[in-house]
Amino acid sequence: MVELPIVTAAEEKKKKPDWLRVKLPIGEDYRRVRSLVDEYKLHTICQSGNCPNMGECWGAGTATFMILGNVCTRSCSFCAVKTGRPNEYDEDEPRRVAEAIFLMKVKHAVITSVNRDELKDRGAEIWYQTVRAVKEVSPETTIETLIPDVKANWDALHRMISAGQEVVSHNMETVERLYRLVRPQARYSRSLEQIRRTKDYGKRTKSGIMVGLGETKEEVFRIMDDLAAHGCDVLTIGQYLQPTKMHIEVAEFIHPETFAMYREEGLSRGFKFVESGPLVRSSYHAERHL
Repeated sequence: MVELPIVTAAEEKKKKPDWLRVKLPIGEDYRRVRSLVDEYKLHTICQSGNCPNMGECWGAGTATFMILGNVCTRSCSFCAVKTGRPNEYDEDEPRRVAEAIFLMKVKHAVITSVNRDELKDRGAEIWYQTVRAVKEVSPETTIETLIPDVKANWDALHRMISAGQEVVSHNMETVERLYRLVRPQARYSRSLEQIRRTKDYGKRTKSGIMVGLGETKEEVFRIMDDLAAHGCDVLTIGQYLQPTKMHIEVAEFIHPETFAMYREEGLSRGFKFVESGPLVRSSYHAERHL
């Protein structure tokens, strides 16, 4: 196999590569979405996760809504979402999310959440009610739910995915060797089983991984094989970017040609759709995955 170029983090200490530059969020559509999010007191992973595509997506009138608050019970070393003890969840949140999606005239909505490990049902009931509320007020809107690890509470999983959403996503995030470093409270095999159970339920399944954390190409190929074997339909691959100095450092900046190679490798393994690029995130161009 031909070795493709990699730019190491040491070589790019002062600045990110040109291919990681993004435009600042501007425009009337961006301001309209921002206004609705603020008015309805909603959380978005776009803001909480410091997503580099916020300007593009909000400018196009779309956003990924984050339910169950903005404080997570997990302490993943890559994630910018706050970690701690969450407040009580808001039972009126499903209505507000649904109204905002209706007013934004969203054709394809993405909904995600923080982990709520302290809840017996992992937040499944709020998940169910949110999807149902969106379907009631905006029946033409298709929905992708990016759900957290339910820690093998399969009853909670079934409640989360039984509300009528078209796509169910659960991110693996990284290769198995790096799990203890990147996702210390998660289990590689458990996340794979969650995807398999979701597929067995009859849903279109999706997962995402980050690269640039020190993984090898062979490890990326292995996680592709594992996901394909567990019924994953759609795969996203993007560059890890360190959100703060408190988070794990970038090991390397992966060249766009390598991302293109990963896309071809993924398609050859049977995925129905592979979105692979430096700025790709799990909900980026999500409407295309239908």
